[in-house]
Amino acid sequence: INFLDYFQEKHGHRLVPSSPVRPRGDPSLLFVNAGMNQFKPVFLGTADPRSEMASYRRVVNSQKCVRAGGKHNDLEDVGRDLYHHTFFEMLGNWSFGDYFKEEACCMAWSLLTEHYGIPADRLYVSYFGGDAAAGLPPDDETRHIWVPPGRLLAFGLKENFWEMGDSGPCGPCTEIHYDHVGGRDAASLVNADSPDVVEIWNLVFMQYNREGDQSLRLLPRSSVDTGMGLERLVSVLQGKRSNYDTDLFTPLLHAIHQVSKAGPYGGRTGAADRDNVDMAYRVVADHVRTLSVFILQSAGRTSVLQAPQGALASLVPTVTHILITDVINENEAHFLSSLQQGSRLILRTLNRKDYKHGDFPAAVAWSLHRDLGFPLDLVDLMLEERGVQVDRPELDRLIAQNQKVKSDPQPGFQSALTLDVLSLAELQRLGVPHTDDSLKYQYRLEQGRYVFPACSATVVALYDGQALVSEVSEGQRCDVILDQTCFYSEQGGQSHDLGYFTRDALQDVLFPVEAVVLAGGYVLHQVTATDSLKTGDQVHLHLDQVHRLSCMVNHTATHLLNFALRKVVGPSVQQRGSHVSADRLRFDFSVKSSLSVSQLQQVDSCVSDIISANQIIHSEEVPLQTARSIRGLRTVDEVYPDPVRVVSVAVAVSDLLDDQTNRQTSVELCCGTHVLQTGDIEDLLIVSERQMVKGISRILAVTGRDAALAREQGQVLAQDVDSLTARISGSAPSSLDSAQRLAKEVGVLSDVGTLPMMHCSHCHLIFILFCTFIENVGNRNIYS
Repeated sequence: INFLDYFQEKHGHRLVPSSPVRPRGDPSLLFVNAGMNQFKPVFLGTADPRSEMASYRRVVNSQKCVRAGGKHNDLEDVGRDLYHHTFFEMLGNWSFGDYFKEEACCMAWSLLTEHYGIPADRLYVSYFGGDAAAGLPPDDETRHIWVPPGRLLAFGLKENFWEMGDSGPCGPCTEIHYDHVGGRDAASLVNADSPDVVEIWNLVFMQYNREGDQSLRLLPRSSVDTGMGLERLVSVLQGKRSNYDTDLFTPLLHAIHQVSKAGPYGGRTGAADRDNVDMAYRVVADHVRTLSVFILQSAGRTSVLQAPQGALASLVPTVTHILITDVINENEAHFLSSLQQGSRLILRTLNRKDYKHGDFPAAVAWSLHRDLGFPLDLVDLMLEERGVQVDRPELDRLIAQNQKVKSDPQPGFQSALTLDVLSLAELQRLGVPHTDDSLKYQYRLEQGRYVFPACSATVVALYDGQALVSEVSEGQRCDVILDQTCFYSEQGGQSHDLGYFTRDALQDVLFPVEAVVLAGGYVLHQVTATDSLKTGDQVHLHLDQVHRLSCMVNHTATHLLNFALRKVVGPSVQQRGSHVSADRLRFDFSVKSSLSVSQLQQVDSCVSDIISANQIIHSEEVPLQTARSIRGLRTVDEVYPDPVRVVSVAVAVSDLLDDQTNRQTSVELCCGTHVLQTGDIEDLLIVSERQMVKGISRILAVTGRDAALAREQGQVLAQDVDSLTARISGSAPSSLDSAQRLAKEVGVLSDVGTLPMMHCSHCHLIFILFCTFIENVGNRNIYS
């Protein structure tokens, strides 16, 4: 019996598919690195109550994970040992307020020893032994569940207490370890980095919540989160001491041998692995698996084509030849170019007269990593070959400084107050109904002007950042929960609404709304109280209509841009992220390389035609499963509510559902707010397009008056470029002064970062202009 069948058929778990390795709307993660990532909204209590996820109780899945950066990073261990990988599959079972410790432990032990037939005398179990300094007692409940006691080992916080982050759900864990050798007492090798005694399954019991002040409070509902690496399990079941000796890797290692000039893979590590050949085998095998998973993630959308089961697998040889080989070859060429450039810089640094032997300059190593994408562990290896090491304390300081710059809020920024899992549970216990925010969609056009509905509401709850309170005083920051609202909460890539509300008895005192957030069905209006406010107060909401309308314009423009890109570039374009604010829109999408000026102009023309046609925007809520049957539907990898909102341009949603049209149009699942006709966008201008990483481009665009202003600035710049080009092309500068003046003018025109210009085509002109200037100056040393 396999893992998934065991939990589905014998223990009534729901099978949930693996989420893509790109995280769903979680900026804290570079990659999905654990099975629990997609279930964070359930653990935190923030899942949309209308979504399928909100109904999860017992769940099982096999999650594709990547650990190649961030908090969980196995990149530097890959190849050095026999059991770490950047890509792996994590088998897991979860309970969300259903079963707890005893049932979880018994199911795990039964699967391993009875169904898989793993000898019990090869298994060791660790549990949390408590921590007096943290005020945490030993997990005696788990200790009493496990037998035999002779193989039960207590460990501390580091090994056996799991935390989601600096705050949030956490709890003790119990781990099952396997001894590959057997016939001995290997207790001392547990958690000792022994290649022969490895952890295979971790069972986490989430029973606490870590507060912002680092204190712990018991959760109202305990949960179970388990994870077992497929690769490690397979090595146990196949009797191999190394994951790389299983049939998950041996065909790949054999293929690497066929295309290399090295001897066959020998499985050696450490000093026995002369010239690190076997380590290189493991690194290449691991990394090519990771690359392939990333590339193939976007290919699993065969349902739209109504293709039969197995269709995707039948395409793999063709895809491998056309797509994967091509992409990997490009990335390999790019990396080799960086490698050559970085190697030259390393050698140049080592050969400098002022180089002090011993510590390699950390600034150079960090520059290689930051600017060329040069792996730091590769820098270490290259220096190690020359008997040199990087200045580690200084490098650590630079890395920490970079992280601080990324994580520190901007000046004047105040972090949002978000309901914690305990307060969300308290709201549900008190029977506080979810916020009715349907008014956010109930606007209309009257004589060419948008009319937004008036909204009065009752304060049903207040949250002060620590707990629910009945009243807040002047100057206190808090979240205000109302029975209904017309404000849009930040979601779906669209910025939250702005505005204010007034209290019934205090109409002249305004409570400005700083942020609007959705959590577990409750809309939180973040305010700094300008007077006292208490539950039961009646308030009147006043929406910043200019801000809302600008967001509506930019959100609809984003849909048109998505449609135009697919029409011009092709169906391979997939949305990879977006953000809509009042002043601009950002759209990230998959594409092999940066778009040409011609392609961008075609996209611009396509969007302009739809705007000029003043087409009607249709929207309707329909059952999620019904919506997925719509031909040409665009979706992103998100957890959608059920029913879900469908937004279509020019074609009524009812016609799309009845399949009565073959017309190609923009149709997406979207919770955002949109204009009611495309003509209200007036104009859209792409101000920049660049590749963020290989294969992912980002477009920034503006609309309406901002677009018109940007076009004017672009035309002025083009005239300046033409004028300067004519002067430079005529003849070489007659004097040093004139050359310096021309250089200054080129420099001014080159500073285009602050000017929004169409497609940045003038950036190319300025670059040519600069090259022409240098060519005309020739060998004259004008900077002496």
